[in-house]
Parts: sequence; C-alpha cells; structure tokens
Amino acid sequence: MRTIDPLWSSTKVRALIDHSDPGGLIRMGRIGRGWRQADLGARLGCSASTVSRMEQRGGRAADLQLLRQAAREVGVPTHVLGAALGLGTLQPTRVASDGPRCVEEDPMRRRTLLAAAGLAAPAQLLAGMDDALAITPAPTGSTVPLDTRLARARALFDAGKYADLLESLPGLLADAHDGALSRADLAHARLSACYSLAAQVLVKIGRYDRARLTADRATVYADLSGSPLVAAAAARELSIVLRHQNQAAAAQRLILDAATRVEATGLTTPAQAAAYAQMLCTTSYTAARAGDRDQAQAMICEASKAARRFPEQAPAGRLFPITPAAVDLYEVGVHWALGDAGAALHAGRALRADQFPTAERKGRMHTDLGRAWWQWGKPEQTAHELLSAMRVAPGEVRDRPAIREIVGDLAVRHPRVSGVRALAAATGVRG
Repeated sequence: MRTIDPLWSSTKVRALIDHSDPGGLIRMGRIGRGWRQADLGARLGCSASTVSRMEQRGGRAADLQLLRQAAREVGVPTHVLGAALGLGTLQPTRVASDGPRCVEEDPMRRRTLLAAAGLAAPAQLLAGMDDALAITPAPTGSTVPLDTRLARARALFDAGKYADLLESLPGLLADAHDGALSRADLAHARLSACYSLAAQVLVKIGRYDRARLTADRATVYADLSGSPLVAAAAARELSIVLRHQNQAAAAQRLILDAATRVEATGLTTPAQAAAYAQMLCTTSYTAARAGDRDQAQAMICEASKAARRFPEQAPAGRLFPITPAAVDLYEVGVHWALGDAGAALHAGRALRADQFPTAERKGRMHTDLGRAWWQWGKPEQTAHELLSAMRVAPGEVRDRPAIREIVGDLAVRHPRVSGVRALAAATGVRG
C-alpha cells in the first residue's frame, strides 16, 4: 500500500489550499526535495523563471498541464492539488453543492435542480464536468476543426440547450488543451474561449463553484494568448461569477481594470469599441448589484452613448455582439438591481424579441422584464413574460434558479393567474 507523506496533511498545506495556492504547493514540494527552481525547470523542460512565476502567482501564469506535471515531479498528491485548484477533493464531493449563496440567482428555498430542472441526467453531466476539470480527458480524435466545434457549442448556448452543451464540453476542453500544447497564442485564445463558455453555462444553471474554476482558467489562458479582447472576455466572465458569489468589490475592480485595458487599445476598430461598450454595461450592472447607484447610472449612460454608433444587428462572429437593444436590456437589469421596477420597465418599453438574434437573448429579454414586473407586484404580467420566455428558450426559465424561484412563488401565491399552472408544469416546480 502506498503511503502519503505526512507533509501533505500539515496545517501549512491546509493554509495553501484555503488560499487556493497550488503554486505554493509546488514550491513546498520542490524545497522539500532540496531542488532549486532551475532543477525543477530542467525536469519540466522550462526555465527557472517559468517555475518562479508558477510558484509566486499560484499557477495563474502557467499552463495547467505544466502545473500538474510539476506537482507529479515534486510529489504533490493529486487530491491535494485538486483541492488547491478549487475542486474540493479533500472532502466528499457533493454534486448538488453550490458554494457561496447568491442573492440574485440562489433561491431562498432551493429546489433541487438535479431532480427537476429539466436537464437530461444533470448529475451525470455535472460529474462529467467535474472529471474534466480534475484531469483533462484524452483528446477525442475528432476530425472536425476545433473552431467549428466551438461555434457549434456556442450555438447550443445561444439556443438555450444547456444540457446538450454540458455534455459536449468535456470533449471540447480535451481537444482545446491538446491544441494548446503548441503554445501558440491562437490556441491559448481558443482554450480560453472554451473555458469562458463553460463558465457561462454553469452560471446559467447556478453552479457557481464550478463556474469560478472555469472562469479563472479562462483568464489564465487569455493572458497567455496576449489578446486584450480575449482577456476582456475572460475577465468579464470571472467578474460575473464573483458577483454571483457576493464578492461585489472584487468583481467591480476586475471589470474596471478590464475596461481600462480595452480602452488603452485606442478603440480604433469596431471590435474594440464593442468590447469597451460591453465592459461598460457589465460594470454598470455590477455596480447596481453592489448598490452603487451613481456609478451604475453613469456607466449605463456612457454605454448607451457608445451604442448609438453600432448597427442594430452585430456582425456575425463578433466576440462582443453588443447592439443598442442589448444596452437597453442591460439598462432594464440595472434599474431592477437598484430596486426601481418602474424605471426598468420604462427602459424596456420599446424592446422586441426580433431585436435579438438568439433564443437565449430573446428569452433573457422576457425574463428580465418578468423580474421587473414581479418586483412591481404584477403577477399577471410576470407570468405572461415568463411564458413568452418558455416558448423561445425553455432553459432560461427551467434551468435558472432565480427564475424558478419566481415560478415557485407564483404557484404558491397566485395559482389562479393565467399561465401559472403551465409554467409550474413545464418547470417541474411545485408551490
């Protein structure tokens, strides 16, 4: 029977795990073996400076495969490294665990998403994601170009087919990691995009612990890509996760820094200008969630001005497909977050589903308006908007915890309102 060095159950190791510092574990193992950074670098095929960055920055600047290889070389047990990476493997894994509670998307009366969210075999799908995040799967051998598969995965998200997307992500991540072995900037950008997409869908279904891990990895590979726009996209996803985890101050700092870096490009291209407007929208909503009314209103006003120059439909393939209607929808959310339902509904008075190109965005328009009506105490209008969302993007109602909470409250408090029974039946929610 193989025994584990008592070092890896020490209080110092526990502290490194608590601070999510896998680089510190590498440093501890290296020093324990009496190696210099150059000695470990020689075994890994990299420079001493690369080892130094890995150790000092907790692995954020390192390729995750290189980090795992370093852990093997210095003797860090797999379960210890996994715990420091946020997988919580030192304790029994509970697939239904959500991490920190969230005011916006975490219901006060958590109904079991695993049993009734409408996702096909959700426990198995989430377990598959856990496995892929713990140990990158072997490449699938698919002959379909990775860009094509990434586009298909994005199309699943846009269609609100979150279960199908979760099923496809492990293989997509495996092949993106395999491509990133080339260390090419574009390959790192693709891998970052895959992790950003994973974060997006995990946020949708309220799995914030996993979303935090995938968003953090998206930022790692975005930094390696050298692209300010890819970095901005990853930073935005991470800020959204932080906001959901009630870390508003950290989310705000992160998105403001991303906006500053995008602005530093000079905004000389439409893609850069769109990225900047998107950062302003996200900054505004983040400020609103933190209760900073002045900054929230200032940022959304600035975003509205910037959006006037944008076409009504964003060009295909744009990383940040922001449009004037999209900014108006953000304004709805900003006013809702500030507790002003009347202003939210006024901001969305001219919005139409045909202004949004994807089912996910159409559904989001209806759910955001539904939240505003609910905040104003109007159950009939709330049910109408949520039914409209169900027709175009069932996942926006069925899989999002905050919207399921509204459906549950409607079923309890207003069971006779037209459409409420249909909503409850479609979502599996019981009053």
